[in-house]
Amino acid sequence: MIKIAPSILAADVLNLERDVRKVADAGGDWLHVDIMDAHFVHNLAYSPEVVRRLKEISPVPLDVHLMMDQPGRYLDTFLDAGADILTIHTEIGGDISGMLEKIRRRGAKAGLALKPGTGLSAVMPYLEQTDLILTMTVEPGFGGQVLNEAVPGKIAELRAAGYRGEIEADGGVTEENLGRLIGKGLSVAVMGTAVYTAEDPKGLIRRLHGMGDGREGV
Repeated sequence: MIKIAPSILAADVLNLERDVRKVADAGGDWLHVDIMDAHFVHNLAYSPEVVRRLKEISPVPLDVHLMMDQPGRYLDTFLDAGADILTIHTEIGGDISGMLEKIRRRGAKAGLALKPGTGLSAVMPYLEQTDLILTMTVEPGFGGQVLNEAVPGKIAELRAAGYRGEIEADGGVTEENLGRLIGKGLSVAVMGTAVYTAEDPKGLIRRLHGMGDGREGV
C-alpha cells in the first residue's frame, strides 16, 4: 500500500495542531515536515521546537526533510526533537556517508534527497546506507508547484537498480498523477494542498491507498 505523508507546509500555521490531527485521523501514514534555512532554498520554515511539539501530538511518524546547506550541525538537534525519518540532500556535499550513518545509529531512518536537476549518480554510492530516497518532483522551497515530468523516470531507474528501500516523491503529487508514480515504483507520496483542502480527506486518502500495488519498502 502506498504511504501518504501530508506536508505541514500546506497546513494552517494558526491551527497546526488541528490540521495535524485532521490528516492523521484521515489515515495519513507519516507527517512530512520541511525544514528550510533560507540558504539552501529561498524560504524559511520551522524550527526544532516545532518538531518537538509535533512529536507530542502526532500519532504518526515524523518525516523530517532538512533543506539546509549544513545539516550536519543539526542532526542531533532534530533527532532529539523526535524525527523518526531524517532526510538530508545529496547536493550539500561533505560527509554524506557519515551523516547517514549517524542518523541510523541514533535509531531513526536515514533519507537522502535529490533535486529534479540532480542525476541519480549522486545518490547511487549511498543506497545501502539509506532507508529512503526522496526524489524531489519540484524545485524545493515552496508548495503548490506542478510535478516535473522528468522525475518519474528516476523512480523507475532506482527500482531497476535494485533499490528496495522507500522511494518518496515530494511536490505536485495529486490523485490524478499518483497512479503513474506508483507504477514506476513509488512507495511514499508527500502531499500538501491536495490533502489539506480536500472536502473529504479521509475519503481521498482511502482512494490513494487503494492505488497501491503492494510493493514493500523498508
